[in-house]
Amino acid sequence: MIEQQGEYDTMAITPAKERNPWVVLTSTSLAVFAVFLDTTIGFVSFPAISKTFAGAGPSTVSWVLNAYTLVFAALLIPAGRLADRVGRRKMFLIGVVVFTIGSMLCGLSPTVGVLIGAEMLEAVGAAILVPASLALVLQTFPRSKVPVAVAIWGAIGAAAGAAGPTLGALVVSNLSWRWAFFINLPVGIVSFCLGRVVLPEGREEHPGRLPDPLGVVVLAAGIGLMTYAIVQTNSWGWTSARFALTLAAGAALLGVFVARCRRVANPLIHLGLFRANNFRWGNAAMLIYSAGFSAMFLGNVLFLTRVWGYSILTAGLAISVGPVIVAVTAPLFGRLAARVGQRRLLIPGGLIWALGGALLLARATTTPHYLTVYLPSGICTAIGVSLVLPQLASVAVQGLPADQFGAGAAVVQAVRYLGSTLGVALVVAFTTGVTGDALDGFQQLWWLLVACGIAVSVLSSRLVRPVTAPIGPELAASAAH
Repeated sequence: MIEQQGEYDTMAITPAKERNPWVVLTSTSLAVFAVFLDTTIGFVSFPAISKTFAGAGPSTVSWVLNAYTLVFAALLIPAGRLADRVGRRKMFLIGVVVFTIGSMLCGLSPTVGVLIGAEMLEAVGAAILVPASLALVLQTFPRSKVPVAVAIWGAIGAAAGAAGPTLGALVVSNLSWRWAFFINLPVGIVSFCLGRVVLPEGREEHPGRLPDPLGVVVLAAGIGLMTYAIVQTNSWGWTSARFALTLAAGAALLGVFVARCRRVANPLIHLGLFRANNFRWGNAAMLIYSAGFSAMFLGNVLFLTRVWGYSILTAGLAISVGPVIVAVTAPLFGRLAARVGQRRLLIPGGLIWALGGALLLARATTTPHYLTVYLPSGICTAIGVSLVLPQLASVAVQGLPADQFGAGAAVVQAVRYLGSTLGVALVVAFTTGVTGDALDGFQQLWWLLVACGIAVSVLSSRLVRPVTAPIGPELAASAAH
């Protein structure tokens, strides 16, 4: 342990070649836009994909979404660590290539099994490029500007979310769900060519060993078992022994993963990072929030199409109002957070977001009322997203040491997509078999939204105003353990 601590203390970031930070942000954001666009289009395309592969059953088809988020969540952390070691620019460009190839294969998939495999390859590319993208932004912006930069980086995802429902609905309605994947190809090509020209390189000056490969396997297995247990509740039931045993096995593997991170010399996650107050509580809030967010997004698509009878195109247009609000307001709230701190936005943000779910619980029926029922709820949740999501991302990474930018950013995004995986699984569990004359499953999702929003506000009350300098040497030393 003493030798390992000394090794960690001597680690320092290799100075990146000087670049305009706004140019770096613009370049990396193209690929990030494609990743988040792919996610939101996937939600809108899900009903069409389910029809194409109806014979596979809802639980199997749900893995079209879950396989992506599962692989993404499992590989983000080792990919972020690898980016810190071998080079963030290099890993970003590799990720763009893999993501683009995976998108092409998704569009060409002849069976649901091939589609799930292609989604997993696509997720590998996304897991490589996303933490490298954020790490490149963090290393080029001064610490005082990090909340603004991360808010804009998050707003790019919101802009993709704004375009995703409408664009996805247009593509699915007029072409097919396969073109929802093909549209990533030109974005990937442009992002790769531009990144080769404008992106700086940055890495650890004294890299350590590669992250523990067994830890990667144990983490992925634990997440996979827990997700599988939730997805299968429609067949097994929430009180069945199979559900309880599978869920317990997944939780046990996650416990083994944590124990292994404490014991090995090259852990996948330096657990000492969680001694930082904001990193710990910010990630806890992110896990809960992202589960509710994904459940809300996919649940709204299914509610509008199944219960209110909207077409895919109409549902896409109805949903897009919220992401547009997020894309416009997130940078404004980011600048405000830089002045007053993220905590002052997160606490009311969680409550406003919860109000959106409460409005649907109180007013939504099987009869469509967009202007008086859905739109007010959508506005509340959109404002809540703007107040919460970028602030959770920035408050968790703002105080990290420079040589942990990639790993720290990867942990935040991995937690986010772990929550997303659980959220999608809950939607499938709650809504499978629900038709236009029933609201029970969707009311459970709205209660989930309310509970998640309140929980985010409670957890955010534990945050403190981040300092503009990196965390102190005592935390850096503890991370080696």
